[in-house]
Amino acid sequence: MQALLGIIYHVIGGIAAGSFYMPYKKVKGWKWETYWMVGGLFSWIIVPFIAAWFSYPEFMHVIFTHTEVLPYTFLFGFLWGIGGLTYGLGIRYLGMSLGNSFILGITLSFGSLLPAIFYDFYPKEGKDTFSGLLSSTGGQIILLGIFICLIGITLSGRAGMLKEKGKKEVSSNSGKEFNLKTGLILGLISGVLSACFNYGIDAGKPLAEEMVKAGVNPLMQNNIIFVVILWGGFTTNFLSCIYIALKEKSYSDYTEPTKPLFKNYIFSAIAGTMWFLQFFFYGMGESKMGNGASSWILHMCSYILVANIWGYILKEWEGVQPKARNTMIGSIATLLVAIAIVGYGTSLK
Repeated sequence: MQALLGIIYHVIGGIAAGSFYMPYKKVKGWKWETYWMVGGLFSWIIVPFIAAWFSYPEFMHVIFTHTEVLPYTFLFGFLWGIGGLTYGLGIRYLGMSLGNSFILGITLSFGSLLPAIFYDFYPKEGKDTFSGLLSSTGGQIILLGIFICLIGITLSGRAGMLKEKGKKEVSSNSGKEFNLKTGLILGLISGVLSACFNYGIDAGKPLAEEMVKAGVNPLMQNNIIFVVILWGGFTTNFLSCIYIALKEKSYSDYTEPTKPLFKNYIFSAIAGTMWFLQFFFYGMGESKMGNGASSWILHMCSYILVANIWGYILKEWEGVQPKARNTMIGSIATLLVAIAIVGYGTSLK
C-alpha cells in the first residue's frame, strides 16, 4: 500500500511537471526572461515558503539551527539551476527530439543511480546502495524498470525525429545551429547537473528528520528541504534573467502599460505554482518510498509521460506518418510499463 501511494503521489507530481508550461502560453508581449522570472518568484520563493510554513510555522528556526547542512543543500540547488539553464542550449544545438532524449536520459540515469553508487563507498543507514540493488530481487526489478524507462525515452526521441522528417519541416538537427559536439557536451552538463536536485534532497535530509521530530506529518517533511534547494536554484536563474534583461533591455516589460500586465502576472504565477507542485508531490511520494532510485525514476517517467500526452492532446501529432505516431504511442506504453515495474520492485524491497 505504501508503494502504491508513493506511485500515485509521484504521478500527480509528474502531471504538474509536464503541464506547468501551459499557462505561460497565455502570456502575451513579455519576453522569456520576464515571465520566467515572475513565475520563478512563485516556484522558487513564495510557494515553497508557504508550503513549509503550513507544514511547520517555525521552519526557519529549524533551518538556521542546522547550518551544517545548508551549504551542500544550497550548492546542489545552485548546480541544479545551472542544469536547467544549459538544458535550453543543449536543445538549441541538438534539436528537440535528440536533445530531450539525451538530456532526460542522462538526468534519469544520474539522478537514480549515482546516489546508490555513492553510498556503496560511503554507506549510510537507510540508504540504497548499488550493490544492494543488484543483490536483491526488488532492487533488480527496479534496475530493470530504469532500463525500460530509458528505452521509452529513446522511443520518444525517435518518434520526434520521425515526426520532423515526416512533416518535411526544417529540422533543428539540419539547421545552421546544429552542432553535435557542442550539443552533446552541453547536454551532458545539463543532464548531470539537473540530477543535483535529488542529491540536494539527500543533503538536506536532517532538516526533514527534525520536522518529523517536531510532530510534522511525514508527508510534509520534505517541504523544508525544498526551501533551501530552491534558494540555490533561484540564485542561478535570477542572475541569468537579470543579465538577459539588461542585455535585451526587456526590464520595461514588468510595467509597460500597453501589455496585458494583470493577465501576464496571473498566468505566470499559476505556471510557477504548478511548477513547484511537482516537487511538493515528489516529497510526498518520497516520504512513502524513500529517496532512492525508485522515487527519482518514477518522477522522471511521469514527467516525460505527461509531456508526451500533452503533445498528443494538443494535436501535435496530427498529419504525421503512422510510423511516427505509433512510435510515440509505443514510448508512452513503455513508460507506463516502467512505472509499474519500478513500483512493484519497490514494494518487494
